Amino acid sequence: MANNNSTFSVIGSDINIKGDITASADLHVDGAIEGDIKCASLVQGESSQVNGGVTADTARLAGRVTGSITAKELVILKTAKIEGDVHYDALTIEQGAQVDGRFAPNARRREADKPASGSKPAAVPDAQSELQIAK
Repeated sequence: MANNNSTFSVIGSDINIKGDITASADLHVDGAIEGDIKCASLVQGESSQVNGGVTADTARLAGRVTGSITAKELVILKTAKIEGDVHYDALTIEQGAQVDGRFAPNARRREADKPASGSKPAAVPDAQSELQIAK
């Protein structure tokens, strides 16, 4: 649950960070990060590079990400270059975006984490998951 004192942190294009980043608020990244990012909301600029995993409630990616991405709401812009698996609840990809990895809804990932029972149900897409291809 978001608090009323929401803050927004910016990592400028002249900043290079080696290490993991955890933010309880929104994060805008224009610089280079070598490490994992975990935040409420991530906005990535076109010139930004992230070498590590991204976990966020919402993410809007326009730069390069080398690592897995997990987000409830994910927007991959046409300038984005992603190398890694993508897990999402809602996904929008602009035409021209480059993604080299597998896509899977978060519901499937949560299902895979559950202990196996005697019978295996058929794979059914989660009704909450959606995929949009923006033109």
